Amino acid sequence: MKAFTVHEGLVAPMDRANVDTDLIIPKQFLKSIKRSGFGPNLFDELRYLDEGEPGQDCSERPVNPDFPLNFPRYAGASVLLGRENFGCGSSREHAPWALEDYGFRCVIAPSFADIFYNNCFKNGVLPVVLPAEQVDDLFTLMYAEEGFRLTVDLEEQVVILGDGRRWPFPVENYRRQCLLEGLDDIGVTLKSAKAIEAYEGRLRERSPWLFRAGAHA
Repeated sequence: MKAFTVHEGLVAPMDRANVDTDLIIPKQFLKSIKRSGFGPNLFDELRYLDEGEPGQDCSERPVNPDFPLNFPRYAGASVLLGRENFGCGSSREHAPWALEDYGFRCVIAPSFADIFYNNCFKNGVLPVVLPAEQVDDLFTLMYAEEGFRLTVDLEEQVVILGDGRRWPFPVENYRRQCLLEGLDDIGVTLKSAKAIEAYEGRLRERSPWLFRAGAHA
């Protein structure tokens, strides 16, 4: 998993509340458990004018000219600006996979659905909660200035605007540390691999019958 420390990037809008995970990555594309390859189908229903099929070459599909992510001014955006209750709906982990595969490292919104929020941290995407008034200000600035960029500093827990303003955001320390180090749940466990191996060695000496073939049959 990619670590997140400080990220500076172009901002793109998803200017609607209650964006659910089926809109982020529709169910017909959930055919793989690999974390890559979902970016072309991010917001598929909004990005394209036809109904896509799994495995289809999206470069040949007609795009929706009215969808912001298809605007040249947002090409290469890595910070997504959203509204209330972003990531609601089903618990599919493919949603942050699709966001990350597209190129988004951070989503800023006034609130997130709990499961989506947690899944983001486990997949290298930082969900930033800011007050609705500040999110409104960001939308205004972004629409007014083509090429609007900002910096998100997870170490300091602040969003830094081009004019120098620094807006703090909350994040639980354990999640923050895992993302700073690029560790998912498995990675956290593997940090204790030597201690686990030592414990298993002691257990094998103390209770060897537990390790005999067929002991758990």
